[in-house]
Formats: sequence, structure tokens, C-alpha cells
Amino acid sequence: MLVLALARASQPLAAYEAFLLVGDNHPRHRPSAFSVNSLLSALFAAGRVDLAERTFKAALRRRVSPDLFTFNIVVSGLCKAGQLRKAGDVAKDIRAWGLTPSVATYNALIDGYCKKGRVGRMYHIDALLKEMVEAGISPNVVTFNVLVTGYCQDSNTAAAVRVFEEMKQQGIAPSMGTYNALVWGLCSEGKVEEGVKLVDEMQDLGLPPNVATLNSVLNGFCKKGIMVDAENWVDGMAQWNVGPNVVTYNTLIDGYRRLGKMKDAAAVKEAMAGKGISPNVRTYNCLIAGFDQSGDWRSVSGLLDEMKEKGVRADIVTYNTLIGAVCCKGEIRKAVKLLDEMLMVGLEPEHRTYNNIINGYCEKGNIKSAYEIRTRMEKGRKRANVVTYNVFIKHLCRMGKMEEANELLNEMLEKGLVPNKVTYETIKEGMMEKGYVPDVRGLACSEASQNLTS
Repeated sequence: MLVLALARASQPLAAYEAFLLVGDNHPRHRPSAFSVNSLLSALFAAGRVDLAERTFKAALRRRVSPDLFTFNIVVSGLCKAGQLRKAGDVAKDIRAWGLTPSVATYNALIDGYCKKGRVGRMYHIDALLKEMVEAGISPNVVTFNVLVTGYCQDSNTAAAVRVFEEMKQQGIAPSMGTYNALVWGLCSEGKVEEGVKLVDEMQDLGLPPNVATLNSVLNGFCKKGIMVDAENWVDGMAQWNVGPNVVTYNTLIDGYRRLGKMKDAAAVKEAMAGKGISPNVRTYNCLIAGFDQSGDWRSVSGLLDEMKEKGVRADIVTYNTLIGAVCCKGEIRKAVKLLDEMLMVGLEPEHRTYNNIINGYCEKGNIKSAYEIRTRMEKGRKRANVVTYNVFIKHLCRMGKMEEANELLNEMLEKGLVPNKVTYETIKEGMMEKGYVPDVRGLACSEASQNLTS
């Protein structure tokens, strides 16, 4: 009861301590599967995957009889944490306990692979679907939604549409989530007309589109640069009894920014105020990026002042944009001050943040200061990445320091970093076309070595 009460009261760590205490003091006492399930759910929800795994193993050692919910909670939690191999192993153990995996088990695994990296994921998904069918488990609306979303995120809307049609053929009615995922995918690929047809289809089926659906279509118009249609779409949202939100206006602003029409973008921000919608940090980031691209630093400064007045905190995107801008202007000291300011307000710089400053110093020919920023980056638990090495190698080649550039190239390969197109072009143009053949040492990354010298 104590474990259950603490878990339900959103105190997962206290619930875990209670679970451990009863095991230490009364090892013969078995907690119920019900209380263990609540504890596992609470720990996964709190991001304590490590403690959830310990709880699961300890419960099995204490001869708690897990039910299917127990296994599904663990499989789902591990999948959301990206630990797909462990999740698959737990799923395989279900039958060993005399239980049968459910559609929820497979949905969790399929969703995990859809959200994980691209390499080999569709192979695993196809295998899971085949296993489901062979086990006599029919996919449900959640299964199809996960597949449609996964294909759309993979920019494979043709496959998403096939799944959508298969869903309807099996007599499973698409949900709001199905339509929203597919409309988003189609419009992201520029197939706005098809997205609009789906919105009409939703309406006919008694599924009124929500603001997320309509914003997806709007994003499609803006990406294609059809701003007249975009504005008309926003004006027509009322016919669906949907009011525009901050995302709607941010999408419009970004559309105008892409076209370099910053007066129109700024006008959209003013229109927001008339609708009682406050700009958020994304609104300002988009405008700042646009005015920076057009060289209008007076407007950038005004937006930064307005952010402070309205209590809108700058985020990592704001700082990255500003740091990139001042580096392009050659004002590297200002960039370093912005880096210090980021750390003071509790923001963690990204690789992009450091790499911009490193490139700025290299452009100035100040390699020593560039190396100092790299040291700061690595102290901040950010290992130099391919972009970092590319910047150094390019500028060292420009300065004629071929041996030093070659050493960095070897260091990069030794650290297991895979050269990209920029690396190869730098080696070709910066070294080989100037008569210097890089000396690539014998490494595990032999394929990369051969490519570099071929």
C-alpha cells in the first residue's frame, strides 16, 4: 500500500525506497504485481530507466508473478528510452512466463523502431508485423497510426498512404491522429492539395480538423512560398470553428522569412497582438534570424529589447543565431561574451555554438584562440565532431600548415569520426591540388583512409 500510494502521489524515488526496504527487512514478503506496476510506471515517467530496470529484476527475484501489464510497461519504457534491444529481450521473456504478447506489446516495439535511427529499422518493423500476424494478433488503430507517423517522419508518404488505405480496407476507422499525421507528412513534402483533400474527407466523416491539422496545411503553403493562399487559409480557419494559435502565426512569419519579406513577417507579429496572442521565443527567433540575414541589426536589437521587456527568455536557438551573426561580422569577442552569458543563464551550448566561434577565430587567423574554444567545448562534455575538425583542417590548409592539418585528419579518424563530403573536398582542394598527399596512418577506419587517398 505504501509503495502504491507513493507511486500514485508522483513520488517515484520514495516509492522505490519503500520497495527496497521491504525487500531488505522482510525478504519473504512479496509485493503485488499491481504495486510493482505502479512503481515501474512512475519510474519510467520520471526518466529513471535505471531504477525501473532494477525494480523489475528485483521483483522477479522476489518471485512476484508479473502479469502482461508488467511486461508491457517495461517494454514501452525501454522503447521510449531508445533501448530497443533490451525491450526486445523483455518481450521474448513474456512467453517464458506463460503469457502471450498483446497488440500493445507489438505497438510499443514498432513505435520504438519508428522513432529510432533509420538504419535497418524498417526491417525490424516488417519482422514485428509478420510475427504479429503469425501469432493471430490483429493490428489496431494504434498500430496503423504508429506506422503512418513513422513513414511520414521518414519522408515516405507513399508508404504512409498505402498503410492508410490498408487500414480502411481492414475496416479500421482512421482516427484524428491518423489524419493529422498523414496531413502533416503530405504537406511537409509539398503535396498540399492532397493534404487539403484529406481535411475535407475528415469533415465528411464527422472528424472536424483541429488547429494542428490546419497548421500542417498552412506549413505546406508557406514552404512552397504561396503566401496568398497561406493568408487565405488562416482567414478561413473560422469555417471549421478553429482559431489560429501562436504556431499558426509563427508558421506565417517563417514563410515570409524564407522569402526575405521581413516587413510582412513583422506585420504578422503585430497582428498576433490584435488577436490577443503573445509571441513566444520561437516567434522572436524566426524574426531575429530573418533580420540578421537581411543585415538589419537595428531590428534585431529592438527585438532583443522587446524580449526582455516582455519576459521572454532567450533559448539556445536565440544564442546560436546571435553568435553566428556576430562571428560573420568578425566580432568574435562579442560571440565569446554571448557564450559566457549562455552558461550564466543555465543554457548548455551545442556543437554548433562552439563550432561557429572556432570558425570565427580561424577566419581571423587566430588558431590559438580557436584551440582554446575547442578545449572549453571538451570541458563542457562536447567532443569535437566532424564539423570541428573540418573547420580546423580547412583553415590550416589555407595557412599552408599541411603537416598540422594532416595530424588533425589522423586524430579525427582515430577517434572513429567518419569524414563527410566537406572533409573530402577540403583534402582534395586544400591539400592534394596543392601537391600535398595526406599521410593517413593505418587505422580501423580503412575504408575512409582509402577514400581519402584515392
